[in-house]
Amino acid sequence: MLPDVESRSVSPVFVGRSTELAALTEGLARATAGEPQAFVVGGEAGVGKTRLLEEYLAAARAAGAVTTVGGCVELGADGLPFAPFAAVLRSLHRQLGPELAAAAAGQEDELARLLPELGEARQSAGDELDRARLFELTTRLMEKLAAERTLVIAVEDLHWADRSTRELLGYLFRSLHRARLVLLATYRTDDIHRRHPLRPFLAETERTRSVLRVELCPFTRPEVAAQITGIRGGDEPPEELVCTVFERSEGNAFFVEELIASRSDHGMSESLRDLLLVRLEALDDGTQEIVRLIAVGGSAVEHGLLTEVAGCPEGQLLAALRTAVGANLLTADGEGYRFRHSLMREAVLDDLLPGERTRLNRRYAEALAAHPQLVARDQRAARLASYWYQAGDPARALPAVLDASVDARRRYAYAEQLRLLERALELWDGTPAEVREAVRPVERPEAYPACGAGKGPLRLLDLLAEALTAAQLSAQRDRARAIAKQALRLLEGESEPLLAAWFWLQRSRIADVLMPDAGLEDLRRAQELLRGLPPSAVHAQVLAHLAAQQAGRRRSPESYRTVERAVDLARLVGDESTELHARFTLAGLKADAGDVAGGVAGMTAVRNRVLERREVSLMGRCLINLPATLADVGEVEAAAAMSQEGMELAHRYGLEDTEAWLSAIYARVMAGLGRWDESAAALAAARRQARTSRPRAAAVVAAGQLALDRGDIDTARAELVVALRESSGQRVTAQVALPLARLRVRIAVADGRIEEARDVLRTALTGDYPPFTSGHVWPLLLTAATAEAELRDLPEAAVGRAAAVRGIREAMSPVPRSMPLWEAFEALVSAELLRAEDRDTAAHWARAIDLLRPLPVPVPLAEARLRRAEALLAEGGGAGGRTREEAAGLLRQARSVAARVGARPLREEVERLARRAGLGLALSGQAPAPVRGATGGFGLTRRERDVLALVAEGRSNRQIAEELFISPKTASVHVSRILAKLEVSARGEAAAVAHRLGLAARTGPPRVAVGPGADRTGTGRT
Repeated sequence: MLPDVESRSVSPVFVGRSTELAALTEGLARATAGEPQAFVVGGEAGVGKTRLLEEYLAAARAAGAVTTVGGCVELGADGLPFAPFAAVLRSLHRQLGPELAAAAAGQEDELARLLPELGEARQSAGDELDRARLFELTTRLMEKLAAERTLVIAVEDLHWADRSTRELLGYLFRSLHRARLVLLATYRTDDIHRRHPLRPFLAETERTRSVLRVELCPFTRPEVAAQITGIRGGDEPPEELVCTVFERSEGNAFFVEELIASRSDHGMSESLRDLLLVRLEALDDGTQEIVRLIAVGGSAVEHGLLTEVAGCPEGQLLAALRTAVGANLLTADGEGYRFRHSLMREAVLDDLLPGERTRLNRRYAEALAAHPQLVARDQRAARLASYWYQAGDPARALPAVLDASVDARRRYAYAEQLRLLERALELWDGTPAEVREAVRPVERPEAYPACGAGKGPLRLLDLLAEALTAAQLSAQRDRARAIAKQALRLLEGESEPLLAAWFWLQRSRIADVLMPDAGLEDLRRAQELLRGLPPSAVHAQVLAHLAAQQAGRRRSPESYRTVERAVDLARLVGDESTELHARFTLAGLKADAGDVAGGVAGMTAVRNRVLERREVSLMGRCLINLPATLADVGEVEAAAAMSQEGMELAHRYGLEDTEAWLSAIYARVMAGLGRWDESAAALAAARRQARTSRPRAAAVVAAGQLALDRGDIDTARAELVVALRESSGQRVTAQVALPLARLRVRIAVADGRIEEARDVLRTALTGDYPPFTSGHVWPLLLTAATAEAELRDLPEAAVGRAAAVRGIREAMSPVPRSMPLWEAFEALVSAELLRAEDRDTAAHWARAIDLLRPLPVPVPLAEARLRRAEALLAEGGGAGGRTREEAAGLLRQARSVAARVGARPLREEVERLARRAGLGLALSGQAPAPVRGATGGFGLTRRERDVLALVAEGRSNRQIAEELFISPKTASVHVSRILAKLEVSARGEAAAVAHRLGLAARTGPPRVAVGPGADRTGTGRT
């Protein structure tokens, strides 16, 4: 719009930053190779972030990349949702035109929320799931645009970003995996105070290895000297000037420029504010007025809007703008004007008188109201609301703020919607009654549909209901609780029980997210208020919520009665959404109670109807719970198919957390089937897709279990640390808590901490087992029982074993066994508990094998075969014959499965038992051949059997030598050979093996030392 104007205070030479620029350039090369890059550049105001960005973008363009920049807009408490991304997409639309339209084809109605030029935004339920879909579609658009070219997207001034912008940027950081794309964001470190909302975002980027943090430090003294030389056109500055400027600027590039410019023209100011305003005050009055006008307009002001607000001839306006740009106060970007540095704008605003600022904001508001086309459509509502509010006109500000809140909700910017609604609450009392009565309700009657919203003028309670809904959708639970409290206080003494019940219901939902049963008292209050009232949707919602609470707590006939009443009532009042919720709960309860066919059919019917209605708020629950239920009851093939179909649907609708849960379920099914590589791949996908902690924690726990199954204890320990961190401070459901407890037990046992393992188990099994958890309870009980069996010979584990075994048996009692899979697990747990007591027999393991054989669970079946082989060898004393043949066959089958799935610990245990028993494990199906050199059970010679028997009696090497008339050295050699053949490391373990496998009996009459009261035959005569 204005020709380039030479700037005397900006150095034409790019000073320093070689390390940072090199890192960014390397990232550009990696992005060009197809590996997306993400950078967050921080530094104090004026340190040179923008200059570094300009140099980098110029280099990127020279390398053939397409570049675009979007700046966050500072509008105080209002914010401007997605402002930088709207600017980025608008720039890309100008640069790429048809290519962007082609990439957005089919999704224009969704992406129009960010880029209105694509068409009209589709109306939807407007919940957090629609927001997730918008984020995913934006990600896919970026990937498509960067498929054939390198694309560099920069977001400036992240310290001003609204919450929605931060969340979308974080989503892109985590989600982009295949694109020639560089994402770069800058922020001011000196603006990030302890409670600044950007601080958690930056902390999250620290944990994201794919994001590189770049911190710009102030210039060194030589760099300041180089900068001054560039500003002076190559003239080397005097040493005194360099010292003075370096000390005053502290190496801040912008302050260096300002100090050099102000010194040459007007002398040095005493305060920073005066320093920043020196150049402004040097301009003529007309130019100063235009600069002040732009400062009030926002971070950037369009030329058309400025022309309308200034109210002066265009020639005069352009002359003033040319002067301001030439003085390096403003920059022209093709559409409008912005301050070259935000510090200057802040200084100008601070210098305005209160009345002057109010007057200028009114001029902006009036101009924008009269000519809305002067501002991009996605910015109109928010900026008009801000102008009217700053103008101090509640009568105009309230409607404008409410319009902006509707616009924010349509774009899923719920945090910004809440801030606007809170501003509306602030304006409410100061707005004339006739204006309030003329305002129609905000466009969300579904917030509480049964309470008359949309049927009359907007009330304060309507506004509170809308704010409460926005707070819930933006996960600001503390604020939601405060709003509900305020509304209920207003309702005290009012005769509006239906509305009060709705607010109590919302309070209950808020509390339940944080802790189970925390909202039960609020729910009871809602029920009491509804008593005696005609049926309504609120009645149905309260019952449906109560049913879901009961179903999540315990199994009882009351759960069925409540959910059936909720279904009937929702159907009666025509609330299909609530009816579908309740029907799905009922179907799940049926499946959990044993009516798998009926329950699955009911869940499937609800799922199909939800898909037909495209009711995204219900879709996630249906897509997740149906395959999870199938997996729990052992219908693994159906669970796998349903998970895969659900993942496709979740991806289509942009439901990333849902897709993550489904990937985790699919991984669980694959692990059960022994397809561990597929399970690992699905878990890796789940961790990439998860946007919240709970699905990520579930995937991490499963990855830890898989690592243990493969024998990688170090990885399992690391995964446990991550899982505990992800679940810390969260309400963890039993579906995550029980597998997490199982992982903790397994690692504690592997590390020899048996008491810790027992404590974890006791804590996990406290209270009733809620529905839908049997598929997780049985594996936990099996892990605990196996631990007690494996450690039964360790002295430190003997203390408390009887109580631990008794506790596991008591915990088994209420767990359902109605499914074949659960019955098989019950047989495994029972057999392991008997093994812990040295009372198991081959028959106990045969029962478990018979129950497991028809099921698609190869690894538990292999483990049962190993245990039966061990029991057979123990019962037969390691002798030959059919018993040994059967044991060898069982071990061959178990080793085949272990080798196929990669279960190294299982395979090694099978092979160790085979060697001890002197069995060969040829996989040809032929009869096992004895181990070469074996003259007795487990390859032990007769003499070694005698020595082992004495070891089992607790004799020392000297006592063994005296007993067998051999030297202590020979006894020591025999013991060492025995330990090697049994593959144990200590005498205690050898003794345990001898007792367990019947090897403790001597091969001949005992020999004792001659002494008083004893004869040489060992008959014990005295």
